[in-house]
Amino acid sequence: MRRIFGVAAVALTAALTLSGCGGSDPLSTTASAAPSASGSGDAAAAKVVVGSFNFPESVLLASMYAQALQAKGVTVEEKPNIGSREVVYDQVKSGGLTVLPEYAGSLLAFVDKSSTARTKDEILAGLKAKLPAELEVLEPAAAEDNNSLTVTKATADKYKLSTIEDLAKVAKDFVVGGPPEFKQRQEENFKNVYGLEFKQWKPTGDTTADAIKSGTVQVGNVFTTDPKIVLNDLVPLQDNKNAFGSENVTPLVYKAGVNDTVTSTLNAVSAKLDTQTLVSLMKRISVDKDDPPVVAKDWLTQNGLL
Repeated sequence: MRRIFGVAAVALTAALTLSGCGGSDPLSTTASAAPSASGSGDAAAAKVVVGSFNFPESVLLASMYAQALQAKGVTVEEKPNIGSREVVYDQVKSGGLTVLPEYAGSLLAFVDKSSTARTKDEILAGLKAKLPAELEVLEPAAAEDNNSLTVTKATADKYKLSTIEDLAKVAKDFVVGGPPEFKQRQEENFKNVYGLEFKQWKPTGDTTADAIKSGTVQVGNVFTTDPKIVLNDLVPLQDNKNAFGSENVTPLVYKAGVNDTVTSTLNAVSAKLDTQTLVSLMKRISVDKDDPPVVAKDWLTQNGLL
């Protein structure tokens, strides 16, 4: 996930978010209601607000954070499914949200559009330099959910595609799918790195893997922890020129709203979470239709974090 620039896009995302929340406003917490803790030592904030982006994996990760914090006696409010980074980031910066599960490479690309960092260490250094003083990232997990450009096995075989670079010879005839903001975020990147120019960009959102399988699009942005890659016999093309940077799952926090208990608890979650585990947990949600809080609780319990 996950990963629109421009005022109009932000306004649209916010409007959609507010219209889909059953009458409650997930963005109602303002800076004036932000936790008052200093962010150092063990001075406790009145409340830690854990938010998430509007896709299932982010909801799962936020539930892990929230339940782990509650187990340590921290008062937590959860605000899942808020919207895209363009909406949610400002909520953390203002203190309306205290904690957000982020993806390191995408976060750096958002705060520093000129960054060329690709490895985990380069990205973390870039974030340390470019994040505003109000924010910091904690310890990243080994778990990584990266972007991919993915095709069916039949398409890969027919056109001899194994890398994104191979797409250059056929992209002009291909419709590419992904989240609504995908074109704005990646069109220039793909041109610069791979020389790709697609026939059409189609917003397919959470249904991208299904759209690839059905032929609605010929290639799509499927996240690498999506179990539908295996279930639909899809082929993620190798990013041989590193158009996508490392995407380790990393807590983003509002510094004044966290203390040592919050920090150590979130770091403990990160220390236990790897990519293979995240794929298996997402299968329970995407395929078995288990609720993210239930899946989060089971994993936390198994790992001694509840």
